[in-house]
Order: sequence, then C-alpha cells, then structure tokens
Amino acid sequence: VQLQASGGGLVQAGGSLSLSCAASGRTLDSYVMGWFRQAPGKEREFVAAISWSGGSTYYTNSVKGRFTISRDAAKNTLYLQMNSLKPEDTAIYYCASDRNRRRTYTSGSYRASTTYGYWGQGTLVTVSS
Repeated sequence: VQLQASGGGLVQAGGSLSLSCAASGRTLDSYVMGWFRQAPGKEREFVAAISWSGGSTYYTNSVKGRFTISRDAAKNTLYLQMNSLKPEDTAIYYCASDRNRRRTYTSGSYRASTTYGYWGQGTLVTVSS
C-alpha cells in the first residue's frame, strides 16, 4: 500500500488549503484513515481521523470547526479541507491508514499513531502571519 499526500503550500493566515491522499495497492474504503502533522522541532501529533464506515470523524481540539476530513471511495482518496488557517498550523502533514479492515476503536485509539500501519510521505503546509 502506498499513500501519496499532496496539496500543501504557502498560504496567508485566514486562508484555506485542501490536502489529498491518494492510495495505490489497496482501497481506502473500509479502513480507518487519519491525518497527522509535525511542526518544526515538535513531535508528530494527531489532526483528524475517519472511521472505516465514514460515519464518525475525530479531530484534535485545535482544528475543530476549521478542518474537515473526508473520503471519496470512487477516487480512492482521502481529503483534509483546512479553513481559517493559523500560523500554528504550519507543519508537514501526513496521511495514514490502518492495516486492519473494518476495525472499530475507542476514541483515544483513533488519535494514536500506533493505530496506523501505513503512512504517506508528507506534504508541507506553511501559514504566514
């Protein structure tokens, strides 16, 4: 399974970006998917996740109401729509996929990087003030 993240770039504070994560080698449908980010000098942190059915989504508090995670099964692509961007959103953004099909987790496990067995290469988002 290969995950290819794209869509990063430079944007002014208050602007928007849409990240994409295209999968090859396996369908994204029926798998838990997530987005994580790593800012310079900081550890990788959870951003958002979507359940295998797509019926539930999870967000870190700092992006709630601004970011939206979604999945298009027909295009085999995961998305992260980011609005009202802030300088503190500057980071490399990584998409990730569970190895286990149709697995349901506790809320906390969706936020754990250890839940995800496949990772994309990351795309850089820079938000200027």
